[in-house]
Amino acid sequence: MNNLFKKMSYTRVIALSFLLIIFTGACLLTLPFASASHCFTPFLDALFTATSATCVTGLVVYDTATYWSTAGQLIILLLIQIGGLGLMTLISMFAIFMKRKIGLSERMLLIQSSGNIRTNGVVQLIRRICMGTALFEGTGAVLLMFRFIPEFGPVRGIYYSIFHSISAFCNAGFDLMGIKEPFSSLTSYRNDLYVNLIIMALIIIGGIGFTVWSDFISHKLDFKNYSLHSKIVLLTTLSLLFGGTVLFWLLEPDTNLLTASFMSVTTRTAGFNTIPLDKLTDSGSVVAMLLMFIGGSPGSTAGGVKTTTVAVILFSLICLSEGREQVTIHKRRIEDSTIKHATVICFVYLVAILAASILICSFDHLGMKAVLFETASASGTVGLTMGITTGLSKISRMILIILMYGGRIGGLSLLLVFAERKKEAPLKRPIEKILIG
Repeated sequence: MNNLFKKMSYTRVIALSFLLIIFTGACLLTLPFASASHCFTPFLDALFTATSATCVTGLVVYDTATYWSTAGQLIILLLIQIGGLGLMTLISMFAIFMKRKIGLSERMLLIQSSGNIRTNGVVQLIRRICMGTALFEGTGAVLLMFRFIPEFGPVRGIYYSIFHSISAFCNAGFDLMGIKEPFSSLTSYRNDLYVNLIIMALIIIGGIGFTVWSDFISHKLDFKNYSLHSKIVLLTTLSLLFGGTVLFWLLEPDTNLLTASFMSVTTRTAGFNTIPLDKLTDSGSVVAMLLMFIGGSPGSTAGGVKTTTVAVILFSLICLSEGREQVTIHKRRIEDSTIKHATVICFVYLVAILAASILICSFDHLGMKAVLFETASASGTVGLTMGITTGLSKISRMILIILMYGGRIGGLSLLLVFAERKKEAPLKRPIEKILIG
């Protein structure tokens, strides 16, 4: 078995580790102790829930608070934490804690699973990820206790604070507010500035990526010394958050500045909502789908095509329109291979969303708006829905499971899992021009 893993590519090992966690979680959730009614849960529904939790999505076929027992909720929470940080990161954390030496192959796995760019400093990055996660989730939980303990009592208030802090930081979108009204998410806190700010802060911090944390720790507020990756992530994130807030505020008549800000943050792969999504206008729905498609940043708890991917394509278009052959950002040249990968990733996600939408519309005879919203949410591991998830057929749920899984490990990574790398012949083929555009 060990030799088999050594022969596998790092991408395949990561993809397989997620599959093992999902399958294990699904098996546990099918058992009677996991449901509040102590009945067996159909395996497909358990698989859907386990995939949604491990892939930090938030789409559910059962209300988390009312259907699952406390044990079932804790299994979901554990899957969220594992999925958010990545199995390889957690294994490495324990290896570091046990003072076990991490070999070269393990370091290469960590580079890929944590989204690190450099080969050096991987162990230090893992330490920072684990310490940062504990700090942010712990702080978020303590702050939420000031609101939830008076409302739900000491025991439930503490439990709810921990659950929602982890779910928000991991951009998962699972909530326990179904005790007020099933599938209500955070709508009862629509105008609660305190809860909104805490949840938004956790979502943003979890979604900017571990590499950006490392730059912030090393260089503090000295933005000039940040890596190009961190600069692009921060500038793109700020632009999307501000632009999304303005657009939701202008396009949605029933939103104020707070709800518009929360929508701008949560559509970036978080999955919570403070307003009914089935009441969104067509223009607001398009904005939400666009933000879900972009998602968070590489090496984070978020999904989507990622902020850096969109930024690279945007700068490529600008450079092309200006007649420049080289794509430069902040006086640094972007590699041609990076531009190709960014283009492929966007194309793969678009094809997957459109193909899945067509199939679900065909199987379930639903409107394109709600289905497109659902597939964009699943592929971007967002978890927002217009209320159609529970009524979908089995085959449509399987389609969403594939989208959530592919969205978490990455569209390009999913292609590499099934594609075998072939050595190119040591020669260059003759060039022939074709017409495009």
